[in-house]
Amino acid sequence: MKDELHQYLRIARENMLWKLDGLTEYQKRRPMTPTGTNLLGLVKHLAIVEYGYFGLTFGREFPARFAELEAEGMARPNSDMWATAEESSESIVALYRNAWEHADETIAANDLDSIGRVLHWPVEKQQVTLHRVLVQMIAETNRHAGHADIVRELIDDSVGLRLGNENMADGDAAWWAAYRAELETVAREAD
Repeated sequence: MKDELHQYLRIARENMLWKLDGLTEYQKRRPMTPTGTNLLGLVKHLAIVEYGYFGLTFGREFPARFAELEAEGMARPNSDMWATAEESSESIVALYRNAWEHADETIAANDLDSIGRVLHWPVEKQQVTLHRVLVQMIAETNRHAGHADIVRELIDDSVGLRLGNENMADGDAAWWAAYRAELETVAREAD
C-alpha cells in the first residue's frame, strides 16, 4: 500500500511541473486570479509543504530554511505562494525536486504506521502516521494541480491531465466553442 500511495504522489508532482513546460518566466509567475494564484507560486508552496509534512513532522532537517515554517510573524503573508524576483523558476523547480528527494527518503525509511507530529495542527490532531501524511500530500498536491490546470488554460489554452494522457474530449476549437456556448445558454436559462 505504501508503494501505491507513493506512486500517486509522484504522479501528482510530475503533473504540477508539466504545467510549467513551454511557458515564459512571466507566464509562470503571472497572477491569474484575484487572489494572485500563479503557477510558479503553486510549485513553491508545494515544495515548502512537502518539506513541512515529510521533514518537520518526522524530525528530519532540510538543507533550506523557510520563513513560512518558522514562528508566526516571520514571513510575509502568502510568501509561499509566489516567487520573488530573486528566485528563478529553475531554483523553485530545483527546490521542489529536492523536497521530493527529502520526502522520498522519509517515506522509504518509515512504515505507514510510523508516528510524526504536525505542530501547526490543533493539539488533539497533531499526532499523525506516515499513512495520514501521504494521503494529506496526495490530496494537497492534486488540489493544487487542479488549480494549475485552470491557470494554465487561462494563460495559453493548454489543457490536460498529463503528457500522453490529456483526459480531454476530442474536439477542435470549433467544437469547444460550441460546447462552451451551450453551457453558457444552459447557465443563463437556469438563472
